[in-house]
Amino acid sequence: MELSRLLSLILLLPLSSAAVIALFLRRRGNIAALVSIMSGFVVMGLSVYAIVHNYDPARLVYAANMPTAALPSPAMQTWQQMSGPTWLDASRHWLQFGNYVFSMGFHFNNLSALMLLVVSFVASWIQLFSAGYMADDEGKGRFFGGLSIFMFSMLGIVLADNLVMLFVFWELVGFSSYMLIAHYYKTDFANMASKKAFIVNRVGDFGFLLGIVWCWDHYGTVKLSELENIIGFHPVLLTGPGAVGIGLLLMCGFIGKSAQFPLQVWLTDAMAGPTPVSALIHAATMVAAGIYFLARVFFLLPPTALHWIMWSGAAMTACAGLWALGQTDIKKTLAYSTLSHLGYMATAVGLGYPQLAMFHLAMHACFKATLFLGSGSVIHACHHEQDIYKMGGLLKKMPITGITFLLASLANCAVPFFSGAYSKDSIISAAFLKGHDEGAVYYGVYFLILFGALCTALYTCRLYSVVFLGKSRSDESSHAHESGASMTIPLAVLGLLSLGAGWVVYDWKWAGGLMNGIIPAGCAQVFVSAFSGLEHAIEEKGLGHTLEIVNVLVVLAGLFASYLYYGRSHGAIDRLTVKHPDAFHVLERHGWFDDIYDWYVAQVQQRVCDILGALDVMAIKFAGGWGTAGATGFVGALLRRATVGSIHAYVYWFLAGVLLFWFFAVR
Repeated sequence: MELSRLLSLILLLPLSSAAVIALFLRRRGNIAALVSIMSGFVVMGLSVYAIVHNYDPARLVYAANMPTAALPSPAMQTWQQMSGPTWLDASRHWLQFGNYVFSMGFHFNNLSALMLLVVSFVASWIQLFSAGYMADDEGKGRFFGGLSIFMFSMLGIVLADNLVMLFVFWELVGFSSYMLIAHYYKTDFANMASKKAFIVNRVGDFGFLLGIVWCWDHYGTVKLSELENIIGFHPVLLTGPGAVGIGLLLMCGFIGKSAQFPLQVWLTDAMAGPTPVSALIHAATMVAAGIYFLARVFFLLPPTALHWIMWSGAAMTACAGLWALGQTDIKKTLAYSTLSHLGYMATAVGLGYPQLAMFHLAMHACFKATLFLGSGSVIHACHHEQDIYKMGGLLKKMPITGITFLLASLANCAVPFFSGAYSKDSIISAAFLKGHDEGAVYYGVYFLILFGALCTALYTCRLYSVVFLGKSRSDESSHAHESGASMTIPLAVLGLLSLGAGWVVYDWKWAGGLMNGIIPAGCAQVFVSAFSGLEHAIEEKGLGHTLEIVNVLVVLAGLFASYLYYGRSHGAIDRLTVKHPDAFHVLERHGWFDDIYDWYVAQVQQRVCDILGALDVMAIKFAGGWGTAGATGFVGALLRRATVGSIHAYVYWFLAGVLLFWFFAVR
């Protein structure tokens, strides 16, 4: 089958599944779940087939063989090394507005292949997990319909060949996440959380939309392949104020979708949705879409935008790691963990290593999905209790969940030989190398994300020891038992990937070069070359072993300190709340961003709205609306007096009309 038809089938299958569920299966939850899960796994299978069948090992990274004139800037070389050759670039005209033709099509390369694999693979296993988690839910059909439309929207972002099409699916992701977060719509918190996520994302998306419009006006196109050619042969275009403005506005979409400063406030509240939704949003799809977008338009980002992304990401890495220590909700702890790791990815993009950002995105998808699904298994077993200090001793009662959660936790901490170690440590090393080569200012970035690694070990060890070790501290946890096969099988698969997915960097080719380790070689090519190049550059400067030792010592120090501080209480209490309650309160409030926004909305925005409302009443309604309406009413009142239903009155009005006519006629 042709690649274009395969990709069309991959994109439309989840949409068809959602349509069938919405029209016929909303009240038949089990059948709806089966349809959604089957479509998910078929999409995964077709994605793997499309990647493996269409990848040509002979056309690896073609940048080295291209003429120098075609590679005028290091940024473009980085982009072409990451994306590789274009596998497919096809589109069809859909709508036309003046001179602009809106097309729909596919642009597929190594980068798209990696993201397609990550989204389809992780989302499919999350859907299977959902069958067990949502087994007794009354809105099961509605939930699985939402999962399908969400997957359709994400796949559209991955495959889009132009910024307008990408924005359409970007908004569909926002809409479908709103539906899924609000699944428990009968609770006020879920309703408020879904609205908050939707509105905050619209703030970022407004800037994103302005950036797209400006991009079309500045470059004359929004088609990604055409933009690549324009920037590739005319890099001077990135130096002007227009390019800087476009880059900063496009970055707004990433800030909203990936919950970075200052729009990060929606992500933790999104935990109000079912846990599989949390896993889907936080692991491989919605928040990762922002990182994928940055990598996809990396060649459009001027240095000003990259520096903003770098410092914002580094600050988020450190702050979110600290804020996780102020949470007692198991899902909110993992939500702040997600924010911290998104900070790592953003830092990598800002440093000029989008390949490493995509590497960490893929690894993070595996271990963070495992952590969220593991938390879902725990919550399900503890009758939807989410307070970690009402759990404890669950490793013996839930061995599969406990072991897979441990594997993912070690990957989250970047313990050597686990998947997270390869990707996260490479970003930390890249920051140090940047400081060594280009100036001490980058050392600030290095120490921020190194501190984030320390915090990661602290909150991860705290979380695991309190939830799985010690003794049960509630009736719910004392009666917990292992989840069913539909929940433990996805945990086992993703847990094993948390351990071994990173081994792909060793470049173990097989199947005639079509596979590299456990993933297709076309996907691995996105980051393997960059990883090897970074390792080589570090070794050349004699820094390799030093950086590795520092990274390992930081992780071990965090784990050891966390065990000493939290482990000795056996999870009975949070020692930070007892010994340093003020510090815990500061961490719990996560920078008072919500309080600041609440004050702004109540004291500033609402007052501005009141003033505009008064102006609307006085100027528009009175002059334009009420004035016209009042005059019409006055005339109508006069006319009503003339139509009283009396024959004598009609005769008098008739005579008055005749006299008036005669008066004007004789003049």
